[in-house]
Amino acid sequence: MKIMVGGTFDPLHDGHRLLIRRAFDLATPDGTVIIGLTSDSFANRKVHPIHSYNNRYNDLVLFVRSLHSPVHWEIEELHDQYGSTLDEDFDALVVSEETFPVGQNINQKRRELGKSCVEIHMIRCVLAEDGKWISSTRIWRGEIDIHGKLIKNEDTELFR
Repeated sequence: MKIMVGGTFDPLHDGHRLLIRRAFDLATPDGTVIIGLTSDSFANRKVHPIHSYNNRYNDLVLFVRSLHSPVHWEIEELHDQYGSTLDEDFDALVVSEETFPVGQNINQKRRELGKSCVEIHMIRCVLAEDGKWISSTRIWRGEIDIHGKLIKNEDTELFR
């Protein structure tokens, strides 16, 4: 199977890792995983600072290699939310609860273009120690680390 997944992946946290692992699980050994990584210009629309494309690319490569998967994989640069999902023939898209609407939108656009819809595999967002989603924004705010562990400091103690 050919599987696609995408994001900014900065910082690469446990939720991202689960998303990417799921893509590799679905691909099967003779499949392919395409990881879309947002370009610097597209990623800079976020509300928090973003590391450079090259830094995020290198972090992704290290993580994917640590999976020791026989699945072929590649990283493509995303300049919009669609990337090559409207052009490519592929089998499934892996999304989170948060990005599920983007997956639905991709299928709607594919239908409009006369292409077949793809399967959408949604994973649940990974929860931090406090029961809230692990997110890059929360990590950048200093609330949690990449594993969802609460960071105790004066600022976060005020909100408990």
